[in-house]
Amino acid sequence: MASSIDPPISVIRHRLRFALVLAAACAVAAAFLASHLDRAEAQAGIASEWNGADCAVTVPGSWPSNAQLPDPFTRIDGTRVTSQSQWECRRSEIKALAERTVYGDKPQPDSVTGSVTSSRITVNVNDDGRSTNFSATVQLPSGTGPFPAVIVYGGFGADTATILGTGTAVVNYDPGAVGAEGTPRNNKQGAFYNLYGATSSTGVLMAQAWGVSRIIDVIEQSGGSILKPATGVTGCSRYGKGAFVAGAFDQRIALTMPIESGSGGVAALRSIPQESGSQPLSSAYSEQPWLGDAFSAYTANPGALPVDTHEIVGMIAPRGLFIMDNPHIEWLGARSGALAALGGAEVYKALGAGSNISYHSNTSNGTHCATRTEWKTPLQQSINRFLHGTGAPPATISMHPNKTANLAQWRTWTTPTLTAGNPSETTTPPEQTTNPGETSSPPPAGTGCTAKVAVASQWESGWQGSVQITAGSSAINGWTLTWTWPGSQRITSSWNAAVTSSGATVTAEDVGWNGAIAAGQTATSWGFVASGTGTAPAVTCTPA
Repeated sequence: MASSIDPPISVIRHRLRFALVLAAACAVAAAFLASHLDRAEAQAGIASEWNGADCAVTVPGSWPSNAQLPDPFTRIDGTRVTSQSQWECRRSEIKALAERTVYGDKPQPDSVTGSVTSSRITVNVNDDGRSTNFSATVQLPSGTGPFPAVIVYGGFGADTATILGTGTAVVNYDPGAVGAEGTPRNNKQGAFYNLYGATSSTGVLMAQAWGVSRIIDVIEQSGGSILKPATGVTGCSRYGKGAFVAGAFDQRIALTMPIESGSGGVAALRSIPQESGSQPLSSAYSEQPWLGDAFSAYTANPGALPVDTHEIVGMIAPRGLFIMDNPHIEWLGARSGALAALGGAEVYKALGAGSNISYHSNTSNGTHCATRTEWKTPLQQSINRFLHGTGAPPATISMHPNKTANLAQWRTWTTPTLTAGNPSETTTPPEQTTNPGETSSPPPAGTGCTAKVAVASQWESGWQGSVQITAGSSAINGWTLTWTWPGSQRITSSWNAAVTSSGATVTAEDVGWNGAIAAGQTATSWGFVASGTGTAPAVTCTPA
């Protein structure tokens, strides 16, 4: 039955990046000043792939079994998360545990180069003396670019006509080129395994997520003349599994849209054995090398896992997430999908971003991976909000009456309200550090806010900026930034802010989920690509 439900896909594995966004930015800037321009360009887009890369995570050799969903807010050392700054490192713990037991590692390559045209993206990757390459095709919407883009797994995800109709490009990604299905676990094939070996323990889902990240690297290096570095990802069935993993393990992905992903996808691993007719974990493990080799130890005992997929959902928070499920095919485990969505939604709520997650299985058409009328409006709303910065997200949890889930039966933990804080408690607060190309000022003494621009990376024709905002003695619930460029610099694309430009004058506003900042705290709230020479303008911040 598995083959009649799922179409085909591909692979990956990981190494944590050495620094947090600003530290990586400094390293890239230093490389540029040392005339290593090619290397700097390769690093341009990947500094923010994982914001918690500076967190010290030690995975224990063992952990207690738990028949219920693990507490996302309890750290490996047994203490509980109380702030957003602590959540950054807790998310890194979940990431490391998930790689160790479920998916396999996602390595960070030495360099990535490539090109973006109106019809194609080429990707060249080098790591530890080995090289590989692959490509993806591009379909642009009508109108004048640059455009945000949705990466579609195998041309088989959310309705491409609807995506294009929102003024969003479609990047058709062939995951089989990066990690081929139909291969044994000890002889995996594809671009990922060309670098990391045919016997790599990393499963296909993580391998294909690695490929998505490399496409984003190239988009971010391209300067934003065709595609903006504001990216979504989608796929259905086995491609839905892949899209889910891609969105969880790359924090640059603004919108994740998995469809009917079933076992090995969104569906809660502990719930699947109790959902009659759903694809067993042993089947999901053996049908294709989707999951990492280590998962074989848990197919008959998911309660022994230190994580579950509600925490993988939580890894995506507070970014946009729209999960679509099919309640009419038992094999797809929609009840377990609903459970994972409800559990992950608690992380969104704790971060004050509860409206950024939507789950929808209340459909009348049971055809697998069909284009459904019930999904069209929330799909448009999600794309407009998270890729274009307009309108409101759908903010809906709509479970089919026959496939509802009860989170209370699966947890003993409660959901905290996480206070705002710096990205990491283990590093010097960004507002106290001066980096090349960056203005610096202390937190405002009053109830206002301050902001500064850091040059994250620069190449021959442009540069990438990262914007930090600090609240004063009182919390703020939104912000507006204004500045005037001192020269010919102009923003060509941006993400996580609503930006308007008039000549040399720039105005940027928050996009809702990133507007709230606690008193005296700093948030790296958004970024942009600009033309000209990297520079840090004097920024005026006005609280909402």
